[in-house]
Amino acid sequence: MTGPHPASWPIAVLLIGYPVWWMLGFGGLAVIVLAPPMAVVLWRRRPVRVPKGFGIWLLLLAGYLVSALMLGEMPPDTYGEFGAGRIIGYLMRLALYVSMTIMVLYLGSLTEHELPQLRLVRMLGALFVTTVAGGLLGVFAPQVQFTSPVERLLPGWISGNSFVQNLIHPTAAQMQKVLGHASPRPEAPFEWANAWGSNLSVLLVWFVVGWWVYGGPHRRLAALVLLALASIPVVYSLNRGLWIGLGVAAAYLILRTSARRRLVMCAAVAAGALAFVLSPLQPLVAQRLDNPHSNDIRAFTVSSTIAAAGTSPFIGYGNNRSARGNYRTITTGKSDWCDTCGHPPLGSDGQLWHLMITQGFVGAALYVAFFAGAVRRHWSDRSPIGAAGVLVMILTLLYMFVYDGLVTPLILYLISFALLWRNTMARGATE
Repeated sequence: MTGPHPASWPIAVLLIGYPVWWMLGFGGLAVIVLAPPMAVVLWRRRPVRVPKGFGIWLLLLAGYLVSALMLGEMPPDTYGEFGAGRIIGYLMRLALYVSMTIMVLYLGSLTEHELPQLRLVRMLGALFVTTVAGGLLGVFAPQVQFTSPVERLLPGWISGNSFVQNLIHPTAAQMQKVLGHASPRPEAPFEWANAWGSNLSVLLVWFVVGWWVYGGPHRRLAALVLLALASIPVVYSLNRGLWIGLGVAAAYLILRTSARRRLVMCAAVAAGALAFVLSPLQPLVAQRLDNPHSNDIRAFTVSSTIAAAGTSPFIGYGNNRSARGNYRTITTGKSDWCDTCGHPPLGSDGQLWHLMITQGFVGAALYVAFFAGAVRRHWSDRSPIGAAGVLVMILTLLYMFVYDGLVTPLILYLISFALLWRNTMARGATE
């Protein structure tokens, strides 16, 4: 490959420069900062190309605009005041949706000369390396956190918003009582521990393509070392969704590969499983599976979310709401005498449920249709990038039940979608 083309700089700055954005306090909000220069390029290159199925995404975006009409309304059995926090959360999510839309169209506007597919894949691979480093930081130095420059500059009434605070305050890990005692779950360089798990699995797919499939001996050796290191935070993350996603990815690759390679992959998976069982990490996984502490919480939140969405099924409520009580008590929120009565906001247990409360059942259906349509259209693409992109689309549909898409996960999902789209255009140009 030749040197980077100037037109590709916003994507390089976003992916390779992501650690700097995180330390500055922007994190995934960097896409909002980079959207204006990308929009200028798109304006100059009119008419703008759009991928098949993108009308569904635009309908989803339009639905979010309409949902603002319900920001002041409250579903039954919920509480909260209509104030600055709710408006800030809505506007920030809207800015993210618009910016990510611009990013996808921008990626589609770049030619293979301006941004080769393999270079984009390796940019994602570079972010995988950053993610592994952040995961190791969260395991071995979980107390690391600091006030970012953005956090210092923002007024308290904005930085104090819980959604904003998670985005602008860098932390190495979240301390949670998943095993019955406080234990760190790697988070750096992303906004939540669950975002770290989702992002690592998606980036792992592209890392394997860029460093193993298209890599020489030196890259492959480095890949093996990095994958071994990644296993440490993967286990210590205590992230069952991530573990299931990795299992789904392994099954997908075995089913999609040729018969000759299938035996090799099965042997590799078996060898990896045996090495894990014999390693000191295995007891930690067993302990996590024996402590499904979040199941009752998720069940309550999901059922309450569906009930609330049913009262505004077409446009939702524009933003999250808080349910009265929790799965143990009808008491509303935490208090001095009941510090366990609080509960996560409705829609906080997965992108599907978030869309239900914010945009109703229609918004949730459009999200599913968009990514399921990408799987259907690109299933026949058996190139390494095509197969990897379809796998990420499948993981997106899996993770919508357990992970929030905003902020960084959805950025990576849509970059993966753009890789599939660009692959289709490249194939069409050669046929």
